[in-house]
Amino acid sequence: MGNKKVSGQLLTVRNIHYFFCFLLFFLVCNSSIKAQSDSLPPPNYRALRWILAGESLAYSASIYGLSQAWYKPPFTRFSINDDSHEWLQLDKVGHFFTAYQICRHTAAIYKKTGITNRQAAFYGALSGFLFLTPIEILDGFQYPTYGFSPSDMVANIVGPSLYLAQYALWGEERIQPKFSFYPTNLAKVRPELLGRNFSEQWLKDYNGQTYWFSVNISSFAPNTRLPKWLSVSLGYGIHDMVGAKIEKSQSLGYNPYRQFYLSLDVDFRRIPTRHKALKTLFFMLNTLKVPAPTLEFNQRQGWKGHWLYF
Repeated sequence: MGNKKVSGQLLTVRNIHYFFCFLLFFLVCNSSIKAQSDSLPPPNYRALRWILAGESLAYSASIYGLSQAWYKPPFTRFSINDDSHEWLQLDKVGHFFTAYQICRHTAAIYKKTGITNRQAAFYGALSGFLFLTPIEILDGFQYPTYGFSPSDMVANIVGPSLYLAQYALWGEERIQPKFSFYPTNLAKVRPELLGRNFSEQWLKDYNGQTYWFSVNISSFAPNTRLPKWLSVSLGYGIHDMVGAKIEKSQSLGYNPYRQFYLSLDVDFRRIPTRHKALKTLFFMLNTLKVPAPTLEFNQRQGWKGHWLYF
């Protein structure tokens, strides 16, 4: 009887991500037909459908694999567990950043089919939202280990919304969410939580992560004499968090605090080049904040400067 119950719950979870795969495929294919008059020359809808088919297949396989490898039975009833009070909200910024990057990368693929930038932005935003939503639903069936987090879902929506809003307002990206990381000694305190090696720490140790909003200057001030690639970047990080909750860190002798940064950055997309390989490299590099002189403000030490900070 117990096995039948678990099997039924697994079937429900699988049906959820199959539904989202079908919805993604249907919406994009349907929208592409309506957009035929928007672009010159006509978009390559055959290529667009092949891309969508490939993405749907990869997406379905990844979600199914995740449901088998990461989530373990027994699956519970769908439960809500809001964790917005954990990690000083840096993990929510991480959700936002991940959703945004999914939008950015999938939209770049869609652009190759000849559709307009705004259409590609819409399909990219849709992809970012639909890719992460089933993961949150799977979390909901794993209470009390996880549970569906409304704040995670909000962050997953805000990421695609920012990407889409920029193309709706300006027809381009002017604000780039970016990421940087450096290893910290705090990972040694709780390696099972913060990572045992570098490959785990850059994902798990929030103390070493910084998330940035990199604002391109020339896009807002086209008459400036400054280099077109120069950006100003605002960053957010945390330190002394050796537990998800402040109270846990304090019980281990640490006093967590927030860090805010002001720095310079490079918008690699605005470096002129005709080489396709370099354009691809610059597109990938635009995920990362470059090391640069940085001004920091934190709740413990006040203002401090860094000659180079990453």
